[in-house]
Amino acid sequence: MSTVFSSLPGLEVPADAINKSFADMWTSAAADGRPSPTGDDAKATQINLVLHLGFGTTHDDAVAQFQTTINFSRRYPCRVVVLCPYSLDDNSTNRIRAKIYGECHLGKTKGDTRCCEFVMLAYPMSARRYLESQVSICLSTDLPLYYWVHRFASSRRLNDYQYLLVKSERVILDSAVMPEGFGDYAWPRPEAVRDLAHARTLPIRQSIGQFLSACPPAGLVDGISAIRIARAPQYAAEAAALLKWARDRLIACGMDKNTPAELTSSADGEPPLSLNFEYKTPSRHFRWRGDPHAGTSGIDSMLCHGPMQVSVPVSLLTPEAALGEAMFF
Repeated sequence: MSTVFSSLPGLEVPADAINKSFADMWTSAAADGRPSPTGDDAKATQINLVLHLGFGTTHDDAVAQFQTTINFSRRYPCRVVVLCPYSLDDNSTNRIRAKIYGECHLGKTKGDTRCCEFVMLAYPMSARRYLESQVSICLSTDLPLYYWVHRFASSRRLNDYQYLLVKSERVILDSAVMPEGFGDYAWPRPEAVRDLAHARTLPIRQSIGQFLSACPPAGLVDGISAIRIARAPQYAAEAAALLKWARDRLIACGMDKNTPAELTSSADGEPPLSLNFEYKTPSRHFRWRGDPHAGTSGIDSMLCHGPMQVSVPVSLLTPEAALGEAMFF
């Protein structure tokens, strides 16, 4: 049986005894003197999160996303269900397997203990029709549901999970690790879809937005002729998200929707990410250059501020911070 299920930590339990197994696990932890919930308030669950690991997920990648979810849950207590499908040609079983995992950590004060609970479900395609029922049993009732789709091999596979796509407050994906075609998928609730690549660029967008906010909107778009972003390959998804954001914001300021907005590759020796506003008047310009890995960026501008050159520290959000940004904002 080939699945990332085996890579994830946890205690394997019967799929029909998950809640009882959690109670036994915490009781055993308390008896052994290990961290465990001290009361119902220690599991102050705020949301339900389903992390769906697609066929493109490797074992190391699964562990990395699991750790991101743990880091996220320390700030936003949640019940997490991790879905791990068997490969399409795996007919070795027709049952759903389950693991449980939990951990406790101190909050802001010594007496503030917070505990998170994870359920991992491995399922063959033959048992997929039972998956929604199994997931619903694992989730906390009356709490919002969030659905994180990770490394699906094809957008067509999403058609099998309409329940999660429709019921979730947010559907989260990362365009940096999704195959082509996801941008054209007919999401049942497109307003609920959030891209982690866009979320990661929040510090960049804030830095640029704060600088440009000193100019009146009409002044930003007066005579603008093009928006161009150059990027190194490792920032392709972030660059696409940044270009869409810049275009949308400038259109809101009055820019013509037909103004060219282009992505290009960074030249040798240039910073790995840059954003340019070009104007018909040669003396007017806005240029942002950044290296998120190094944490540095600079702005060279000739707009309403007059000639200005400033350096601003900037980096991408951490994976767990980006997950929170995509979920709640």
